[in-house]
Parts: sequence; C-alpha cells; structure tokens
Amino acid sequence: MNKKTLLELYSLELDKLLALAKEKTKNKVGFCSIISARTGKCGEGCKYCAQSSYYMTNIPAHPLIETKKVIEVAKEAKANGATRFAIVTSGRGPLDEDMPRFCEMISEINKLGLKSCASIGILKDGQAQMLKKAGLSRYHHNINTCHSYHPSITHTHTYDDRLDTIKKVKEAGLELCCGVIVGMGETVEQRVEMALELAQIQPESIPFNILTPIKGTPFENYGDKIDEENILRTAAIFKIANPNSIIRLAGGRKARLSKENMELALKNCIEGILIGNYLTTLGITPDEDRKTLDKLGKTLCTTT
Repeated sequence: MNKKTLLELYSLELDKLLALAKEKTKNKVGFCSIISARTGKCGEGCKYCAQSSYYMTNIPAHPLIETKKVIEVAKEAKANGATRFAIVTSGRGPLDEDMPRFCEMISEINKLGLKSCASIGILKDGQAQMLKKAGLSRYHHNINTCHSYHPSITHTHTYDDRLDTIKKVKEAGLELCCGVIVGMGETVEQRVEMALELAQIQPESIPFNILTPIKGTPFENYGDKIDEENILRTAAIFKIANPNSIIRLAGGRKARLSKENMELALKNCIEGILIGNYLTTLGITPDEDRKTLDKLGKTLCTTT
C-alpha cells in the first residue's frame, strides 16, 4: 500500500471507504483503561498538551502516586470489562529512582489478571528490559503525528527520539501500542503519511486520538482543523493500511464525534476502546460503551 493508493481511497465516497475498512475489521472489541499516575508539570513543549509546563492550563498536578491507588483503579477497570490497564505519567521519561515503583505497579497489575501496559515516556538504555523483567505486557509510545509535521508539534524532542524508544521497546521483546492525535493542523496527505509510517512500525495496537483543544495551549483554537467525516475517513485509512493492528478509539471521541459517527467508526474500523476518563478530559462510561457494542452486534473481547 503506497501514498498514492491511500489518497485515492481517502477520496472515495464515505460508505465505500468504510466498507473497505470493515473487510479488515474483526467483530470483537477490546476494552483497556488507564490511570494518570503522575500528572502535570511536564518539561516537554507539546503544543496540544494540557500537562506541559510551558502553558497556563490550570490543571491539577500531582507527583507519582502510590501503588495502592493504582491497584484500586485497576480493579475498577477490570470490573468494567477492561483486559488491559496502563500506567501513564507526564514528563519526558522515567527517572531511574522511579523504576522500582513502576516495576512494583506492573507486578501488582498482573496479579489481578490484567495485562499491564505503561506509557511513561522516552526510555533510556536498559529501562525497557527492566519493565519486561517486571512482567510488562505492552509499552505505549505514540508517534503523535507524521515525520513531516512533527516539528510543528513540539521543539523539545524529535520524531527520531520517539522512534528510538519504539526500537528499544521492540528489542526488549515488549508489545507496542503506538498511535497518533489527528486534528492538529496536519493535511490529508500527512494523515496518510501517519498511516504508512505506522505500517512500517507495525504496532500491535494503534490508539486513535482526536485533538480536544485545551484552553491555554497553542492549539486551543484548533477545533476546526478536522471535521467528523474526515475523522472517519482517517480511521478507515488507518485500518486499511494496518490490517494486523488494533485501531483503538481513544481520547477525544466524546468531544469530537457524534453518537452516530462513533457508531460508524466502531462498526467499520475499530477493534479497541480506551474506556472511562482520559488524562485531563472526561470520557464515556463503560456501561454506555457496552450498550453501544450490543446495539452494533459487536462482541466484547476478553483476551485482547
């Protein structure tokens, strides 16, 4: 699959494009959930992010939480149908002194019968191996956007910095969760570039986030950079380009998609959902998601 072909598919009538994506989409949908284990005061300058210390967003901040709190939230996530649970932290990457705590959290999450995931930033040499040894199942590290647009997103790290962590994760034998945020001012061609770059990376899971503009960030007025039809078109292209990866509907779905269009996405190109609330924004209740899956005749996956 090349850029020219994907651009041609992107321009098809929407129902035809969604039908092509549906051919590659399983009828099962898996739930995962997260906890913001450290929030705010991040030294990175990502223009979309409420947690960056570069911007005045007035979000509550807290240091790394205790393992006990992580397990409380993980138990609740499991009760709501999640099969995976992720530790998420703000900051460039994990401090050496925090690694034992992360390893403890991972071990305790696994004991609950959940698959442990972590999204703790850019990794240094040896850290991926430590997480693997602790029992981590999957590491989450987005490319966020395509290589050509990355300089428009942040100046504090490069696209290659992200690829380096992805390489470390794979070399350690961990599964990879790697996705994007659409609606940050990228062009249609750049959305196709994202799909192709992810196809080269071949992650097991691709979180599909839609920008929720946050007051105080440089992208606070970017609500008009992508409409609902183009969100659906992009999700479909991602599935077509990445048939072996789970396209996981994640942040922004409540704020940026109508119920009708969310159902279209779930029906045609989505095999995973990040349930509950997100890092600094509210999500959809797991009960609502289960009702939607029932309505669409989808099966809640218990193993993904």
